[in-house]
Amino acid sequence: MLKLYYHPSPNPAKVALYLEEAGLDYEIVPIDTRKGEQHDPAFLKINPNAKTPALVDTETGATVFDSTAILLYLAERYGRFTLPEDPATRAQALSWLMFIATGIGPYSGQCVHFRHFAPEGNEYGVNRYDFEANRHWQLVDDHLARQTYMAGDEYGLVDIALWGWCGPVPFIMGDDDAWSRFPNIKRLFDEISARPAAERARAAKERHAFKTDFDEESRQALFPQNERLK
Repeated sequence: MLKLYYHPSPNPAKVALYLEEAGLDYEIVPIDTRKGEQHDPAFLKINPNAKTPALVDTETGATVFDSTAILLYLAERYGRFTLPEDPATRAQALSWLMFIATGIGPYSGQCVHFRHFAPEGNEYGVNRYDFEANRHWQLVDDHLARQTYMAGDEYGLVDIALWGWCGPVPFIMGDDDAWSRFPNIKRLFDEISARPAAERARAAKERHAFKTDFDEESRQALFPQNERLK
């Protein structure tokens, strides 16, 4: 049995999409990050970094955290949506997969933080992460202008990894018209979102009641570093 430790946010979403696309049986274990459940000792044994997603494979005894590591683990273990065998195409797939992991995700996340959640007066932070988020997404859009999918002519693991972060693009950019700047990403996002597996992956968040209020409890759970400022 595969246990996916899940909160409805971009990185867990991509793992849910993979599991649905691959037709694998899995159990969702909800981790409500706005309640601080990611800091529970039991979860920290699974992911010492206190983030979702994480995965436990009870059949092999493997524990994996970080969404990119989980995708690679699952692809290797089940032989579905594996990286291309052709060396040149495989190199492209690895490069873009890591670009999403180290660029798209972190810069988009920090852009959201400084734009929507940080105290006012952080113009430098907003400017830096807005610039970098836009730059990273523009690189992806330019890449997709030249080819249908992220790593060649076939839908694959890199597209699954990107999809999780695509939905929040307008929120990340603070612009309801943000998609007009990234038409090629929007094309791919819409195509993937229309797949039955994506519909099931989106429905995963409905299986459990997650906290939606962003109150003081949520701030303490998500931004524990603020305690250092008191």
